[in-house]
Amino acid sequence: MSCSIAATTRRLFAPRHELSCSWWVWLRLLRGLRERGRGVHESGAFLLGKREARGSAHVHDFVLYDDLDANSLSTGIVRFDGRYYGELWRLCGSRGLDVVADVHTHPGGEWQSGSDRDHPMIAQAGHIALIVPRFACAPVSPRDVGMYRYLGNRTWHTIPNEARSSFLFLGPW
Repeated sequence: MSCSIAATTRRLFAPRHELSCSWWVWLRLLRGLRERGRGVHESGAFLLGKREARGSAHVHDFVLYDDLDANSLSTGIVRFDGRYYGELWRLCGSRGLDVVADVHTHPGGEWQSGSDRDHPMIAQAGHIALIVPRFACAPVSPRDVGMYRYLGNRTWHTIPNEARSSFLFLGPW
C-alpha cells in the first residue's frame, strides 16, 4: 500500500471540497492568465489533475489555451479550435492526468456569458468551469472566482457565493 503525505493532508483538511489545488499552482496559473491576457483580453487554461474515488479532483498542473491553439486569444475572447483537443488528450495521457476543470478570465465580474453557457470547453456533465474576474489582475481571492458545474444540454449549476469556499480549496501541497 502506497501512502502520500500530500494526499492524506488533502483528505484531512479539504475532505468535502470538490476541487483542490496548491497555492503554488494557483499563483502560477493566475500569473499565466494575466500575462497572456495582458490586462486587455480574455485568456484561459485547462486544469489538469487527478480525480479521487469520492468524486473530488486535485489540480496538479495546467495548460494555457494558447499553448495548444496559438490563435485562441486573437479575437479578444477565447475561441478554442476543436482541432487542438487531440493535443490536449495526448498531453494528459503522457502526464497521466485528466482535465478536471477549465478556467478563463473576464474583464469585469465572474459571471457566465451566454457564449460560456452555450459552448462549454468540455461538454460532459459534471465538468467544472471557473471564471476569474478582472483578467486575473491582482488581487484575486478564490471567493471572487465564478464556479460552475456543467449539467449537460447547455445547462449549468452555479456554485453560490457562500458555497465557494467549500467548493474550491487552495492548500500548501
